[in-house]
Amino acid sequence: MGEPKMVSPAIYQLPLTPTSPLSSAAMSDAGGPIEEICSKDALATALHVIRTERDALTQLGGLYETNDIAQEGLANAVHAITTSVCSGGKLVVVGVGKSGKIGQKVVATMNSFGIRSAFLHPTEALHGDLGMIGENDTALIITFSGRTPELLNLLPYLPLNMALIAMTSHVNPSTCPLFESRSPHLSILLPAPIPISEVESFGVAAPTTSTTVALALTDALAMAVARRLHLDPSVVFQGHHPGGAIGLSHRASSLLSANSGNPSSVAV
Repeated sequence: MGEPKMVSPAIYQLPLTPTSPLSSAAMSDAGGPIEEICSKDALATALHVIRTERDALTQLGGLYETNDIAQEGLANAVHAITTSVCSGGKLVVVGVGKSGKIGQKVVATMNSFGIRSAFLHPTEALHGDLGMIGENDTALIITFSGRTPELLNLLPYLPLNMALIAMTSHVNPSTCPLFESRSPHLSILLPAPIPISEVESFGVAAPTTSTTVALALTDALAMAVARRLHLDPSVVFQGHHPGGAIGLSHRASSLLSANSGNPSSVAV
C-alpha cells in the first residue's frame, strides 16, 4: 500500500478578511458611489439589529409583567441569592461562550454591590475549579439553549442540595434539560426567550439578541438582589468603586457636600 495522501491544512483556513460580496463595478452600477452605498448598507444593518434587540427587550418586559412562571422564578432567584449571601455563601455563575461573557459581567456587577459572586467555567470546573463551590452557595447557569454539552456534563458534580437558577430560552421548567435530575424546589427558571431567532433575524446564529436579553435580565437580577440586601445600594456601590470616572464623581460630590456643611472651609 502506498503512503496516505496528506491533506493540506490550508483548505480549512478561512480568509482573515472576507471578500466583498459586490465588486466595485457592481456597487457603482447599484446607484451611487461605493462609499455612499457602503454607508447606507451599514446604517441599515445597524438599525435592524438595534430595532430587533429593542423588540426582544420589550417582549421580555411583557413576559415578566404577565407570566406567573417568570415572576415566580425572579422572586425565587432573588430569595435564593439573598439567602446564600446572608448565610456566608455566594453566587456561582456558570456559562460558556458568549453566555459566559454575560456571566462574567453579572459577577462584576454583583460584587460591586457587595453580593459575593464568582464565575465558574464548566470545563475548568471539571479540572479542579469545583473546589470554589461552598456549602451555602447558589448557582446561576446562563445558556440560551439550555442544553449546552459542557453545562450538562457539569451538572452531576454540583451538590444536589444547591439551588440552581437557569437563565435560558425555555419558558417552562418542565422543558429545560438542566432540571431533569434536580429537585423541583431547588430548580429556578428565569425565562429569557427571544421573539425571532437570530438566524431568521440576521442570517447567522451569532449570539446577539439572546445575549442582549440575558444581559438585561442579569442586570435586573443584580439590582433586585442589591435592593433586597441593602437599604441604600448606591452607598455600597460607591464604597466598592473608588476608581475611574464614577469614583472621581463620588469624591467630588462628597467634597461638595462637606464644604456645603462647613462654609468656612471653602477656599476663596
